[in-house]
Amino acid sequence: MTQRLLHLNAFLMSTGHHEASWRLPESDPYASVDLAHYRELARIAERGTFDSLFLADGPVLFSDVGQRPSGVLEPLTLLTALATATEHIGLIATASTSYNSPYNLARRLASLDHVSGGRAGWNIVTTAGSEAARNFGLDAEPVHASRYERAADFLDVALKLWDSWEDDLIVADKAAGVWGDARKLHPPRHRGPYFSVEGALNVPRSPQGYPLLVQAGSSENGKRFAARYAEAVFTAQQTLGDAQDFYADLKSRTAREGRDPGHIKVLPGIVPVVGSTEAEALRDARVLEEHIVYEHGLNRLEHLLNLPSGTLDLDAGLPADLPPDSAVEGSRSRYALVVELAERERLTVRELIGRLGGGRGHLTFAGTPEQVADTIEEWFRQGAADGFNIMPAVLPSGLGRFVDHVVPILRARGLFRTEYGPRQTLRERYGLPRPANQYASALA
Repeated sequence: MTQRLLHLNAFLMSTGHHEASWRLPESDPYASVDLAHYRELARIAERGTFDSLFLADGPVLFSDVGQRPSGVLEPLTLLTALATATEHIGLIATASTSYNSPYNLARRLASLDHVSGGRAGWNIVTTAGSEAARNFGLDAEPVHASRYERAADFLDVALKLWDSWEDDLIVADKAAGVWGDARKLHPPRHRGPYFSVEGALNVPRSPQGYPLLVQAGSSENGKRFAARYAEAVFTAQQTLGDAQDFYADLKSRTAREGRDPGHIKVLPGIVPVVGSTEAEALRDARVLEEHIVYEHGLNRLEHLLNLPSGTLDLDAGLPADLPPDSAVEGSRSRYALVVELAERERLTVRELIGRLGGGRGHLTFAGTPEQVADTIEEWFRQGAADGFNIMPAVLPSGLGRFVDHVVPILRARGLFRTEYGPRQTLRERYGLPRPANQYASALA
C-alpha cells in the first residue's frame, strides 16, 4: 500500500500574510508588482518540493491603500510568467465565476495548462462584496445562493468547453492534407439558467484534460458546491476539532455525490512564524503585532461584520446582537469563523484584530520547526487535513525558513516527498486521475 503523504501548497501574498509585514526593515513595499519577487518565491517553494503555489485575487481593490500594499498583478498573467521560471510546481490562480464569462476564462486556463505542461489549477470563487458588484454595473452583490447557482452553471459550461476537443482530434496528416478530425469536435451548445454558449473552445484539450479544480468556500452552499466539483479545498479552521468535523463532513458529502472521497483534498491554511527557539518565534510574532495599525483593523472588521463605522470599541467584546451567519450575503463562512473565535476565547476587539492580522482567520502558529511540524503531523494523522495551505507571515524569509527547517523534519518523519521524481502534471501530483472526455465516453 502506498504511504499517504502530505500535500503542501504555498499561498503567496506580496510581502507576507501578516498585514504589517510590509513595515519590517527586510520587506520591499513594492514587491506585489515585482516579477522577480514572485520568481524567487516560486523557486523557494519548488526547492521545498511543494505540490503547488497559489495566488488569491478579486476584481476589486482589496483594502485601504493606506493600510498595506494593495496593488496585485492579474494571476493568470503572472502564473504564465512563473511557468517559464519553474519546472515542477503547480500554478493555481483565483478567478471569479461572478465576474467572468465561461468561454474566455476556460480558454485562459487551458492556455496556462498548455504553457506550463499540465500544471494549472483554478481556485473557483463566487466573489462576495458590494464593492466588486459596483465595478460591474450592479447596485449590490448578488445574493449568496444565486452566486453559487451561477457558479454551477459556469462550471458545467467550462467542463463542456474543455472537453469540446477529443484528445486525439489532431491527426496532422500532411500527406492527406488533414490537420484535424472534425468528427471529434463537440460544440457545447449549452443553454443554462445563466449562460448560453454555442461553439467549441479554440484551444485543444490540455495536458490535464482540464485544470485542477480548487474551491475555498466553507458555507453550506460552498460545501455543497465543493462536494460536486472540487478536487482540492482551501479552508480556514481554528481548532483540531473544527477541522476534523469539516473534513469528515466534506468527505461524506463528496461520497453522496457519487465521487471518490479520496479525490478531494482538504488543505487548511496555517500561518507559521518559525524561530530557532520558541522564544525567538514568539518575539517575531510580537514584533509583527506591534506594527498593526488598529484603526485599519477596526475598519476592516466592521466591514466584515456589516456594521456601521464607529460601532466597535477596541477594548470591548463584539456586540451580543450580531445576526447569524445565515443572514449574511457576503463571505458567510469567514463571518462565522471570526464571530466564533471571538466568543470562544472571549477576545476584545483589539485582541481579535491582533489574531486576524496574521491570517484573516486562518490558524496562526509561532514556534520551533519541530513544534510547527508536530501541529501539521497531528492534524494530518488525526483526520483533519490531507495537507496544508502554507501562508508565511513574512515573505520571502518566512517561506525560506519553512522550506529549510520544517520541510526536512516532515521528510524525516516520512510525511513528505524528498524529491519530485518523474515529471508529473499537477493533477497527478495530487494523486488524481486525468478525467475522461465526457463526449468521447458517451460515444464509446
